Amino acid sequence: MAGNGWWRTAAIYQIYLRSFADGDGDGVGDLAGLRSRLPYLRDLGVDALWLTPWNVSPMADGGYDVADYRDIDPLFGTLADAERFLAEAHEQGLRVLVDLVPNHCSDAHPWFRAALAAPPGDPARERFWFRPGRGPSGERPPNDWRSYFGGPAWTRVADGEWYLHMFAPQQPELNWEHAGVRAEFEDVLRFWFDRGVDGFRIDVAHGLMKTPGLPDVGAAPDPADLPYQDHEGVHEIYRAWRSIADSYEDPRVFVGEVWLPTTAQFVRYLRPDELHSAFNFEFLCCAWEPNAIRKTIDDTLDTHRLVGAPPTWVLSNHDTIRHVTRYGREDTTFDLGNRRHGAFTDPALGHRRARAAALLTLSLPGGVYVYQGDELGLAEVEDIPLDRIQDPTWERSEHTDRGRDGCRVPLPWSGTEPPFGFSPPGSAQPWLPQPPAWSTRTVESQEPDASSMLRLYREALAIRGERLVTLPESITWLTSDDGVLSFRRGENFACVANFTTTPARLPAHTELLLTSEPLAGGLLPADGCAWLAL
Repeated sequence: MAGNGWWRTAAIYQIYLRSFADGDGDGVGDLAGLRSRLPYLRDLGVDALWLTPWNVSPMADGGYDVADYRDIDPLFGTLADAERFLAEAHEQGLRVLVDLVPNHCSDAHPWFRAALAAPPGDPARERFWFRPGRGPSGERPPNDWRSYFGGPAWTRVADGEWYLHMFAPQQPELNWEHAGVRAEFEDVLRFWFDRGVDGFRIDVAHGLMKTPGLPDVGAAPDPADLPYQDHEGVHEIYRAWRSIADSYEDPRVFVGEVWLPTTAQFVRYLRPDELHSAFNFEFLCCAWEPNAIRKTIDDTLDTHRLVGAPPTWVLSNHDTIRHVTRYGREDTTFDLGNRRHGAFTDPALGHRRARAAALLTLSLPGGVYVYQGDELGLAEVEDIPLDRIQDPTWERSEHTDRGRDGCRVPLPWSGTEPPFGFSPPGSAQPWLPQPPAWSTRTVESQEPDASSMLRLYREALAIRGERLVTLPESITWLTSDDGVLSFRRGENFACVANFTTTPARLPAHTELLLTSEPLAGGLLPADGCAWLAL
């Protein structure tokens, strides 16, 4: 395995554990299934795995409502299974990051149960945000904050007080002004680091601290100055965590989920004594359009250069619309507030652009994330029956937002009909239904096909690991035709992406390393991308 600093150039594969591989036949992915597929991940060519939450949880929000931070949910296995998985992943040369959810816990967490059982004013409630309501009898919430999932960010309990939850009511916000909360999570870090976890992806990393007094947002809030996120005090927390990570002989790493409106806010989380890296959501949300892509790449590199942090590149994750679908639309951007479910999509166009985007992304300096199924060219599943939708966003939005289930459908591994090898024969049906058309998207069907998305990812990741990760963390733009982006890394590598509808010329080169589409008469096809040796 790579030594210190491996995260600066790592290709990290995101595993949504419920949907990766089912080993025990209950229709839900688990650690046994994941362990059986480690050779696949090794052969894909990634450096590390990131697992969405595996802790004990009632699963009100897919495991992001944690009831016990030091144990594995029985749905996925046992603590011993987790330790076996960590050991086997390391044997395969794969590092492991796991999700940490510090902004909120589950309403089934012992702390919150104790808070509910205690009277107003009791110290047990100080770990959360309990407040009296407004109005003559406290019948209105303490302030005007709205949940990210829709509806008020407050729920009233039997004794009349209200508690804060920026997500679902089953996810009470933790009070990070409380010393006991800070001490608890520092201990949780050590618990998992001592068991071999190589790092954490920090959920809602920008949200832990709140503005004192919990003031109203108001009718026209400034997105860069919201009282429930990006409070200055959060940086003290991450400095303390960084010192813990650095204390290990093989230093552990953090990647932050930091959704913020300005780069000035974002970059502060990446100072040398805080988080190692953070997700580049600007790139994920960007339109498939050359000027927008170029500006986002430049802004990303400039921003990260300020603090010496490596950029990250990501096209999809478990909260977004899969980019195969997004890139087949007239509007190719992603917006958390409007997923545009059901918008017309050209599947062939989306697939072609997704192949080009894969090469473009994998060629950039820094780290890259691949969401499970990206390497299979999976599209968003937009016709899940309404009675099968599991995402709490569906109910919280009063059935106006179908939520995130469409990118969380279990993977197709083999066979010609569901469950496509996701579960053993004779198992329960998968927790979300798979489209029958995925018979052409299975790992089994793509492995022998030299033109498949899977083979493209394998070849690209192999070349990236052999030739690109040692190149400078910078790019030089080359002169190219309108609608074509060309850049050089170092002296001997170039990437060319054609965003036009007509074939494009390639710069002079000594070798064609890889293309997303076959060249036609020496020209790069529309929505194609090529890697060149110069």
